[in-house]
Amino acid sequence: MEREIISAILYTELNDEVGPNPLIWYPESYLLTDLLHISIKTITILSGEHGLIPESIVILPFPSLKSKGLIKYIKWDDEERRGGIGQSAITLLFKEFDDVIFYKYLKHFDPPFNEAAQHIINLEKERAGEESIRGIIKHLENTILNLIEELKNKEISQSAITEFPQQKLKDEGLIDYKFKIIIVGDPGVGKTSLILRFTNNAFRRTYIPTLGVHVSDKVFQVENSNVQLVLWDIAGQVKFEMMRQQFYLGSDGIFLIFDLTKPQSFDSLSNWFHDVKKQLKNRPELIGFIIGNKSDLMKERTIQPENANELASSLNLGYIETSALTGSNVENAFFNIANQLYKSIL
Repeated sequence: MEREIISAILYTELNDEVGPNPLIWYPESYLLTDLLHISIKTITILSGEHGLIPESIVILPFPSLKSKGLIKYIKWDDEERRGGIGQSAITLLFKEFDDVIFYKYLKHFDPPFNEAAQHIINLEKERAGEESIRGIIKHLENTILNLIEELKNKEISQSAITEFPQQKLKDEGLIDYKFKIIIVGDPGVGKTSLILRFTNNAFRRTYIPTLGVHVSDKVFQVENSNVQLVLWDIAGQVKFEMMRQQFYLGSDGIFLIFDLTKPQSFDSLSNWFHDVKKQLKNRPELIGFIIGNKSDLMKERTIQPENANELASSLNLGYIETSALTGSNVENAFFNIANQLYKSIL
């Protein structure tokens, strides 16, 4: 498999003298300055946690590299080290655009990382040396690459079966109704992740960065009719402001997405709604929902349901809370808008 999804893999030790130290990495041509940045952030983010480390793999953002990392923290008893413990971490770096793959299949990556971590602990205790650990890291990289390939092939084969059995998905003659849904909101609220969670295509997707739009679709049944939702994921960056207004035309429904942990993204919703409305004059009211995403982050939420419901009511929209990470309420949100649009034309 080509190195398209994985950018690099890195083993970082917490050295008693120099601190976070990148020890082993692939590809070997990776910039040292970037390796140091990744190592320092990976290790120091645990400061203040009283020596506790996550047992499962976690995902950390590296915005300056436009990447994220799948991190496995490792800890073992070692009387020769400061505090009587040794610490290290494995970081698998991937592009932000592909993060939904790792969020969606996170549990699948735990076993190979746990196996590699246990081997490294044994080697560290035996003072086996850097080259022995290098072999473990290289083996882990190959295992993850193969696992990603298997997940990709499985997803592609399943989507053709489960989404629309016995018939060709894109056959226009099989589709009774088609609705265009525009999905808007500030950058980083999880618009793309919600769509990918719904369509179940973490691997098969296209994006046109110069236009700031990502179009995908899904066909499913509403009552006895085959309904196709064409989903327009509109970029939230300011540089796409003039361009995205053209993408609003012909819309049947709308999702206004905000991040439950970011008040500013909630405050922006009215502006987004009115930006859409002024492009869609002299037409019936848009059917849609305000979506409060990242409901899995309950301790970090800053927007309460009553505030979101009040805004939704004032805009004549519904309100649903979702989690693109866990999948909570995602299917329900898209089915609800499809059902309302279907009923509106009967």
